[in-house]
Amino acid sequence: MRDHLDVLIVGGGPVGAALALKLRDSGLDVGLIEARPDAPGADPRALALSWGSCRELDRLGTWAAIRSRTPIETVHVSQQGALGRVKLSHEEMQLPALGYVVNFGELQRALHEVLTTGGIEYRTGAQLVDLKTLAHYALATIEMHGQRQQVTAALVVLADGGRSVELVPDLQRYSRPYRQQAVIADVHADRPNGGVAYERFSQSGPIALLPRGQGFALVWTQPEQHAPTVLAWDDARFLAELQQAFGDRAGQFVAVGPRAAFPLYLRQLSRNHAQRVALIGNAAQALHPVAGQGFNLGLRDALDLAQLILATPRTQIGAAPMLQQFGRNRRLDANLTVGFTDLLIQLFDQHPAWLQRMRSAGLLALDLAPGLRRAFTNRMIFGSRI
Repeated sequence: MRDHLDVLIVGGGPVGAALALKLRDSGLDVGLIEARPDAPGADPRALALSWGSCRELDRLGTWAAIRSRTPIETVHVSQQGALGRVKLSHEEMQLPALGYVVNFGELQRALHEVLTTGGIEYRTGAQLVDLKTLAHYALATIEMHGQRQQVTAALVVLADGGRSVELVPDLQRYSRPYRQQAVIADVHADRPNGGVAYERFSQSGPIALLPRGQGFALVWTQPEQHAPTVLAWDDARFLAELQQAFGDRAGQFVAVGPRAAFPLYLRQLSRNHAQRVALIGNAAQALHPVAGQGFNLGLRDALDLAQLILATPRTQIGAAPMLQQFGRNRRLDANLTVGFTDLLIQLFDQHPAWLQRMRSAGLLALDLAPGLRRAFTNRMIFGSRI
C-alpha cells in the first residue's frame, strides 16, 4: 500500500466498500483495508434495503450482480392483543418497491468484485493496529500477513463496526444493553409471502418477517434469559409458539430452518468525528433491528461523507472544518433514526392496558392519515439527509 493516502478506509463491509466506490473515479488516492483474509464467504443473513439504498447501490454498479433479492411491496405493522394496524404500500409512494431483501453475503461479494476491478488500493487480510492523529495527517499502523506498515492519510474513515473505535481518543461512548436477543431463522408458511414485510409487536418482543424467496426471514426479539429456551425448542414447538405470538395474517407456519441468536444493544458516540478521523455505519452507531434501519443509515453516512469529500479542496480533506461539517450534516438523520428505533422498543416493551390503547390509537391514526403516512414512509426510505 502507498505510504500516503488522501483517504484511508478501515473496514471493507458494505458501508466502507460503498464509500470507496463512491470515491473511486475522483482522482484522490484512496485505500481500503479489510481484516478478512479472503473474498467474502457465504453469509445467508437477511438484509432489508430501503428503495433509497437500492437506488444508490445501482449507481455504484453493484445492484445487477445481486441475484437473490425479494421485493418489499407492503409493510404491515400491528401489535398483539390490541386493535390498530398500519399498512405502508409501494403503490402509494409510486415506487416499484419499498425496498428489497437480499443476502448479506451476496451483497458483500458484489461490492468485493467491483472493488477488485481497480481504481482503489484494496487490501484484504489487513488490520489497523494503531492510530495516531496529528494536525495535518493521521498515522495508521497496518498489519498485513504478519508484516507491519505505517501509512499517513489526510483522513481515516472507520467503517469496521466499531472494532477500532478504542484507537480514537476523546470520544464519549454511550452504550445500553436491551437485555434482549434476536432469534433469527428462515420460516415458510402455507402460502407465498406476497411481498409483504411484517412487524408484529408481541408480548415477548418484536417479530419481524421479511419476505425472502417464497418464505420469510424471521427476526424474533426475545428477553435474553428466554432466548436459550427458544433456541432449544424443536421445530414443532417453535412453529406453534411463533404462530401463537404472530397470528395467522401470513398463513400457517409449516417449516423452520436452523436458528441462531445474538444480543441487542444501543451504542452511539458523542460525535462521529475526531481529529483527522470520521466514523460511519456501526462504528458510529449500533441500532436495534426493530425497524431494519441500521445498514440504510450507515449507507447514508457513507454517501454523505463521500459527497463532502468530493466537494472539499484536496488540501482541506480531513481538516477540522470539513469534519465539523460532516458532523452537522449527519446529526439530524442519525439522531432521528436512533431515537425512533429506541422509542419503538421502549414504547412497545410495556403492556399496561392504557398504553396498549394509546398504541392502537397511534397506529390507527397513522393508517387513516394519508399525508402523515406518506411522510413517515418517505422518512423510512430516504432518511433525513440535509
